[in-house]
Amino acid sequence: MAAEGNLSVENASLAELQQALGDGRTTASALTRAYLARIAAYDRAGPRLNAVREINPDALASAASLDRIKPSLRQPLAGIPILLKDNIATGDRQHTTAGSLALAEARARRDAALVARLRAAGAVILGKANLTEFANIIAIDMPAGYSSLGGQVKNPHVPELDDKGVPIVPPGGSSSGSAVAVAAGLAAAAIGTETSGSLLSPASQNGVVTVKPTVGLISRTGILPIAHSQDTAGPLTRTVRDAAILLNVLAAPDPRDPATAHLKRPADYTSFLDADGLAKGLSGARIGVPSDPADPANDFYYGKLGMRAHAVMGQVIATLEAQGATIIRANIPTAGWIGGPGTGMAILNRNPESKTRYEPERAGIVSVYELKHDLNAYLRDWLAGTDMHAMADIIAFNAAHADTALRFGQDIFLAAEATRGDLSELEYVAARAMDLRTSRALGLDAHMDHHRLDAVLFPGAAGAAIAAKAGYPSVQVPAGFVSGVAGKDTPDYPLGATFAGRAWSEPVLLRLAYAFEQASPARQMPPGVPPLDAGRPQ
Repeated sequence: MAAEGNLSVENASLAELQQALGDGRTTASALTRAYLARIAAYDRAGPRLNAVREINPDALASAASLDRIKPSLRQPLAGIPILLKDNIATGDRQHTTAGSLALAEARARRDAALVARLRAAGAVILGKANLTEFANIIAIDMPAGYSSLGGQVKNPHVPELDDKGVPIVPPGGSSSGSAVAVAAGLAAAAIGTETSGSLLSPASQNGVVTVKPTVGLISRTGILPIAHSQDTAGPLTRTVRDAAILLNVLAAPDPRDPATAHLKRPADYTSFLDADGLAKGLSGARIGVPSDPADPANDFYYGKLGMRAHAVMGQVIATLEAQGATIIRANIPTAGWIGGPGTGMAILNRNPESKTRYEPERAGIVSVYELKHDLNAYLRDWLAGTDMHAMADIIAFNAAHADTALRFGQDIFLAAEATRGDLSELEYVAARAMDLRTSRALGLDAHMDHHRLDAVLFPGAAGAAIAAKAGYPSVQVPAGFVSGVAGKDTPDYPLGATFAGRAWSEPVLLRLAYAFEQASPARQMPPGVPPLDAGRPQ
């Protein structure tokens, strides 16, 4: 808290904002103005982080309507400004574009299911966050955080760009703007999405908390898709408790999303965050570290870590052990991390700025085949104000506007368009079955069963793919700082620690992550986004 009872919004948690609103020390309008001031100062000016693609033109009006409503059990987010990744539908005056010039004028016909839940909980939808275009499924080697419509998102810890306008330290993707906004204090929290790594990667790079939920915990209805087998939304926050608060709102069955039919959740995720978390949260927990230096060929997740990242994770492990956890070091079986036969396909890389231009690159069959099927349905059913009614229309638009729309090409889109689009191909069916077998039965399930684990600990987003293919959850918390990218020196930037587990194990993972967070708080505000006295709510 700032002096004289003012609220330092740039670093305030949801729990603190709830308390301040409940006590009458601030209002929804004051909070919204404060975050808009920070967006003006640091996103549109100053370091020009470019995290926010569009401000909701009705944000202040929405906030004003909530000024007399205090957070409650029925409306826990009353008056709290939240950003949404710009692939999440809002049935209002905001656009839903996925960062594509082809969808620049597109608006959603109605709210996504999760947006309806946020509004019902009293949240102020502050705006739409920038992202890697089409959630990083359009081109090979597109820089994280770049889109033809939104431009380049910057990492607030290291906002410098190289001579091509690419970040020296990536902001992570594809939920780049969502994570950057939370890290820089441009919103109270944000909602991103992930197919494989798109929450975990930006959370790690920017030093914030995220939950990549079990597929089906949060409805996917209204989210512009990549692959329904793996797509999910998730919160990006400054604390583990904040993530649990948002999960309480977002996790709910939806008859329009069959993945939610088997949803399992507790009444209150925050009840697993024991006030005495250091004593109870980790004591007796069995946590796997998938690293065995005696078997270097399979030491996939830790074997190639840089010196500083290795030191950060070493300290994470030491902290967990000091708080009573049992650490089991053992590599995950090869099939789990390498993928089985027929799960990948070669795509010719024609990205003019890629080091591997004109070489074949591997892509997951499931994502490529489901992309056309799922995106065509979304364009048909959800978007208005656009002539883009199928993936083929977007490909044609991009080709006709190649100078502005295709800096990095659209090779993955072209590969997806070449499929039938009905998911009837044998190669797709076989790849999906093999993905499940290798990531679950021969991967995380086998590993956790054999060693009787409560969770598996990964550095940053290293374990994203195996959990994503399985549809299993991960919870990430800031762990420390590293430096260097691709062998080049850089200023320090964050690294997260990720706890992964089986379906519907979010309560266990939150408990472990919270206990670690309390024992070893590592999150820091980026240096170039200090408090704005004029932007503090009165």
